[in-house]
Amino acid sequence: MDDSVRLIDQVLEEINYRELYLIYSSEGRNPAVSPKTLFKIMVYAYSQHIYSSREIEKACKLNLAFIYLLKGEKAPDHSTITRFRREHLTSCVEGLLTQLVKLLAEADEIHFENLFIDGTKIEANANKYTFVWKGFIEKSEAKLQEKATKYLMKELGFTKLPEYISAEYLQKVLSDLVLIADHQGTAFVYGSGKRKTDIQRQIETIEGFKTRQQKYETARAIFKGRNSYSKTDKDATFMHMKEDYMRNGQLKPGYNIQAAVESEYIVGIDVSAERTDVRTLIPFLDKLNRNYGRNFDNLIADAGYESEENYDYLKRNGITPYIKPSNYEYSKTKKFQKDMEFRLAMDYDEEKDVYTCKGGRILKLSGNKHKKGFMGYESTIKIYKCESCEGCPYYGKCYKGNYSKKIQVSERFDYFREESRKNIVSEKGIQLRINRSIQAEGVFGITKQDYGFKRFLMRGAENVRTEYLILAIAFDLNKLHYRIQSNRIGLSLFPLPESA
Repeated sequence: MDDSVRLIDQVLEEINYRELYLIYSSEGRNPAVSPKTLFKIMVYAYSQHIYSSREIEKACKLNLAFIYLLKGEKAPDHSTITRFRREHLTSCVEGLLTQLVKLLAEADEIHFENLFIDGTKIEANANKYTFVWKGFIEKSEAKLQEKATKYLMKELGFTKLPEYISAEYLQKVLSDLVLIADHQGTAFVYGSGKRKTDIQRQIETIEGFKTRQQKYETARAIFKGRNSYSKTDKDATFMHMKEDYMRNGQLKPGYNIQAAVESEYIVGIDVSAERTDVRTLIPFLDKLNRNYGRNFDNLIADAGYESEENYDYLKRNGITPYIKPSNYEYSKTKKFQKDMEFRLAMDYDEEKDVYTCKGGRILKLSGNKHKKGFMGYESTIKIYKCESCEGCPYYGKCYKGNYSKKIQVSERFDYFREESRKNIVSEKGIQLRINRSIQAEGVFGITKQDYGFKRFLMRGAENVRTEYLILAIAFDLNKLHYRIQSNRIGLSLFPLPESA
């Protein structure tokens, strides 16, 4: 039998489900289907590209492979499957993937040596037109603050106001106005032809201010450093997707999914609201270290992960970087040589800490600029300035073709970048880069095109993470089955092609 169901059943039988069973209450009746059996069904369904709870329910009644996994237990209905995926797997599914990876390591399939990382955007289960933009909220709130300030001072006679008028402050003003209205015995009227009293108009105006201010404060709390979110999935961020059906560059609500791969197996995933990959690396590597109690020897990633802060993290943790510099491809072109002609021609005197330009002029250190990264790392950028360019034959043609009296140099970043460049052009580095294209990018190619997983079913970052972790476990077991069938057990890297 070529189907992977027996292998999935056998491997998942070796996993400890203690954390999963602890989620279930010890009181009340036992679940109709055991949690372990439900998990096997869920993983097998994802391995067969079945994601809908109703389709899984149907398969449990008609498909012999699913009936084999049930082993006489009653087929679960779609509500049981949905509840299991949403409520029971969320807190323990990452631990189940970690256990599977450790089993693969014991079988000498994973060696914690070469970690390939890549990211992709996957569309959220949210309406495309339910966007909330940070810029719009900030402008609207600023206008409301100005309007509320004028009204409170002009109409209500306030002489002193807080610098920021919060919804809580407006509620206090509203409560005071309601007390005054009650004391005066004011009758509130509604509808056309009715004349409202001044106090009623004031109460309604302040109530409108408070409602709008509450909306803006709630939105700012949801952003958490992002520039947008969706009203129907507040954890989703509007991003550019590769699957651009309308071909108009329209932003869609989605998640940035990070996958860590070794020996073709997914060893970890992370879900991020970041639209770029560079800020996802350190938190992701920290999580992998917590899960496995160790670091991988080498990190292989594309230019999207390059930054001084990331390089420094890898150095401190003893991880060898194989990150392609962002200017690597550009540096091999004639345009680069032309644009950088004057910078490349500069001579640096380490003892005097000065640069000499192509025209023989001296650029001295004029000061340092400090830049703080998102994780608190502080980098230092040196600024070298030429005292005078008068009479220089290259005046108006210098660095990048524009007149410039100064250059900025980040010595530490330049050192890290050069070290990584040397790594990737070595024979080992070339092999690792080729494997990154096959293994890390291959994961997303397979899961999106072959598995048809291009949009999440559930909403919220935790539920989205659960979905993709189930997919990762299914992917790994399918990969193990394929490697057994094709006699590729134990092979962690594809060899270099003969032409390389």
